[in-house]
Amino acid sequence: MSKQIKQRVQTLFKLNGLQLSQEAAVYLTGLLAPVKDVERNGWIDKILSQVEKQKLKTAVIDIKIMEQAISECTAEEGGDENTDTFNIISGFEVPRYTFSAERKKYLKDDMMGRHKPLLLPPAAEKNNIYHDRFVMVSQRTARHDLFSGTGSTGSEKKYKLKPVEFLLGTTNRMDDIIVLGMLTQITYGSYYLEDPTGVVKLDLSKTKFHTGLFTENCFVLAEGWYDDEVFHVIALGFPPAEASSTTRGHFGSTNFFGGPAETTVKISEKLSLAEQNNTDAMFVFLSDVWLDEPEVQARLRKLFAGYSEMPPTAFIFFGNFLNNSSSGTVYNNSLKDHLKLLGEMISYHPSLAEQSQFLFVPGPSDPSSPNIFPRSPLPQHLTAELRNLVPTSRFLTNPARIQYCTQHIVLFREDIVTKMCRNAIYFPESGDIPTHFAQTIACQGHLAPLPLNTAPVYWDFDRSLYLYPLPDLVVIADKFEPFTAEHLECKVINPGSFQRQDYSFKTYIPSSRKVEDSQIPGEEDEEMG
Repeated sequence: MSKQIKQRVQTLFKLNGLQLSQEAAVYLTGLLAPVKDVERNGWIDKILSQVEKQKLKTAVIDIKIMEQAISECTAEEGGDENTDTFNIISGFEVPRYTFSAERKKYLKDDMMGRHKPLLLPPAAEKNNIYHDRFVMVSQRTARHDLFSGTGSTGSEKKYKLKPVEFLLGTTNRMDDIIVLGMLTQITYGSYYLEDPTGVVKLDLSKTKFHTGLFTENCFVLAEGWYDDEVFHVIALGFPPAEASSTTRGHFGSTNFFGGPAETTVKISEKLSLAEQNNTDAMFVFLSDVWLDEPEVQARLRKLFAGYSEMPPTAFIFFGNFLNNSSSGTVYNNSLKDHLKLLGEMISYHPSLAEQSQFLFVPGPSDPSSPNIFPRSPLPQHLTAELRNLVPTSRFLTNPARIQYCTQHIVLFREDIVTKMCRNAIYFPESGDIPTHFAQTIACQGHLAPLPLNTAPVYWDFDRSLYLYPLPDLVVIADKFEPFTAEHLECKVINPGSFQRQDYSFKTYIPSSRKVEDSQIPGEEDEEMG
């Protein structure tokens, strides 16, 4: 057994360009031997990461370097055990990792020589949005069974991806070609496929579209034949998504999601046990909570009264928070007053005000920063009175992230389903829209795979919209009808507009990973019941 562990350790270090001395290999093997198989790879990745952080003068790792790395790794692990079960990650604090083609792993941007994120970066940074997305999708696709030839069937490689420059470099007709690239519309009415090597014009007149919502600037796998400088596409699909567990199998314990933990909380036994034992934990999601509507106020009072005896872990309210079409000072003063009224309704139930978190994500019409993602939280001068009445209230960016025990939850308030349907180059003829949407964002690894003029993003903060590795739950607060969909164990839900959808909302129970549809009845409904 020790021999197998030693070979495994030496192989992993060699893959990262490092060589263990005999003494260091024996020392590390001895420490890893008592560790459970399921945890061993995570420890190796953490130790390897600590080794790489040291100033190495040679690729040979001796026992002194190994002892220091293990000491630092153990100290970090001790700190991680104190990780809170509930953490909120701002859209401006999402970690930035860049894929290193040489080392076949993701490294922090400072290790790749990239600058710290800026709201107004140099113009050249705009290209990095799509380049980084392409690299994320392409490295994932290249190791998929269909393209790597390393699947469980043991069959030889079935498909081979070709770059655009391969097409552009020939004058002969080529059949059975598959290209990974981004859909673009360089001239009106004409679509092209673009990758870092070039651009080729597409003929989509006889294309069969697979499941998904195909929009400009999304990444696709195009299959067809090339002739006369045109790529004739016979089938168009998305690059295959990857389950979160598969991603961790390749990149170890790297914390892509964010939060205080140095390594991903997915490998924490302490948090996993807390998650399973807390069967009463619950998240309540409501969208378009129009606080200026008297009927909304009445239903919220019923909601709070109903949950007062068993307070949920968190209530998450998505804007818009007013149905009033006014703007400026009048709108702001009205919002401030109605947020105070909401605080009074909550504080009437001390159990909720003390035990539940109240989270607020701004909507498109709410006062905040410009409508560019990620958006800043609601201004503090409008929320001060609510925060005084309810100290557990938090005002989030849009999008934002929640880490609850070992689970990752992404919150996004945008009519993104509606926008993607409106901007689709081909509208699906079969299947339901939620299924198409869930598969699209999972395969793209992004919340808004649309042109920047349709879904503006701060260039250096595009990572705030990444869905890679796939989270456990994505909450899309859209005016589209409520839905629950799932792709590769990633649940995608939409609570729908609160008042427009008969005061319905969604609840999520982390211990069982169940999503439930709920509704607040009115007086008429209660009388009929």
